[in-house]
Amino acid sequence: MSNTAQQPIAVDALVVGGGIAGLQAAIELADQSYKVLIVEREPSIGGKMIGLSKVFPTLDCSSCICTPRMAAAAHHENITIFTLAEVSRISRDGFRFEASVVKKPRYVREPDCIGCRLCEYACPIHVEHGFEGNLGARKAIYVPFANAIPQVALVDPDHCIFCGLCEKACPTAAIDLLQEPVEITVEAGAVILATGYQMMPIEALKWYGAGGLRNVLTALQVERLLAPHGPYGRVLRPSDGKVPSSIGYVQCAGSRDWSLGVPYCSRVCCMYAIKQAMLLAGSLPMVDITIYYMDIRAFGKGFEQFYQNARAMGIEFVKAKVGRITEDEDKNPIVRIEVMEEDGRVEERKHDMVVLSLGLLPGWDPEGVVAVETAEDGFIRCADPLLAPSRTTAEGIFVAGAAAGPKDIPDSIMEAGAAAMEAAIYLQRNGSRKVAGLEPSRTAEPILAAGETRR
Repeated sequence: MSNTAQQPIAVDALVVGGGIAGLQAAIELADQSYKVLIVEREPSIGGKMIGLSKVFPTLDCSSCICTPRMAAAAHHENITIFTLAEVSRISRDGFRFEASVVKKPRYVREPDCIGCRLCEYACPIHVEHGFEGNLGARKAIYVPFANAIPQVALVDPDHCIFCGLCEKACPTAAIDLLQEPVEITVEAGAVILATGYQMMPIEALKWYGAGGLRNVLTALQVERLLAPHGPYGRVLRPSDGKVPSSIGYVQCAGSRDWSLGVPYCSRVCCMYAIKQAMLLAGSLPMVDITIYYMDIRAFGKGFEQFYQNARAMGIEFVKAKVGRITEDEDKNPIVRIEVMEEDGRVEERKHDMVVLSLGLLPGWDPEGVVAVETAEDGFIRCADPLLAPSRTTAEGIFVAGAAAGPKDIPDSIMEAGAAAMEAAIYLQRNGSRKVAGLEPSRTAEPILAAGETRR
């Protein structure tokens, strides 16, 4: 299927990635009257953060922090948002950049969709819901999640049976199954890469069941179990719906492991495991929770006290290496450990559910797309990590959040602000805010009229 070309647009800054770092950088630039385009490959902005339950160490609601920023970006007069879109090329033209953005079809016309979800209710097909960690179900046509932005449905062509029921149910005739990808050329004065991270694939951890053990979950799946609007409405183990009475956490699952090519510490795993353990202890008062760790790395403000609070709550911390995980006939995971604190004895412990604290990997590979260097770990290399952590090795291209390496949410937001500042300085210094014959606020109008963003 060939891409349909669309009229070029010009903006002051192109932000690649619509997670918390990308949103923060875009808002800070837009508040200075710069025109900003956010390109997000998922069908909604919000990134990983919008799927979390609470944040550490304050245990504040994650949605309460992320959703206002999503709404602020969506309604900002200086911000344009492309969702379900990817940047295929960024090239330099003097002090400015030219990017090619491919906007994938939703098979739903965005200006006409009112988010009523009648099409979703009419659809007879149920498939695993990726946003819920494949623990819940969605339809073949669906709104990504309750507080998604934009609140526009999309069709999953891999599972749609083209029965026509969604088209009959749509009150605005918004469904268009003949949509094709649209290629858009974007001229920008600066670029901010906020492409985030991905989790180590559980399939790579063969000694932990490689995803074949039903009650061995990832940390992101547990975030959805803990969320009040999660797939089950409460914490249940997936195999039989039982309320777990014993839960084990395996730290450094996919991190600090040369055999997997990930020798580095992923930095946030200890703290998100402790946070989840405390939340589980609160929602399941009779649960026994054990965290198997090699080292506890409580590196930030208030983190050590957070760790000590968890110990005081009765959460057990065992300094041990987990060699493998199997299961019994009742699908109960059996963890084989080597205890490091004592004589190195080997023992097996049974739990109702085991959670893998998976390491963080780069969320995007810039090779072949943009000329920036990556470090040995695959994350985008900073020109000066101590003095200018938001500058890349390419002038005019900046980095924010976990795109430059594993970090927590406060650090991501702080570095996003730094990236916005660096981009603003670059735009002012090089006069690259002005394009001959083009005025940014006007060149975005055809895209807005076509309904590429919702205000």
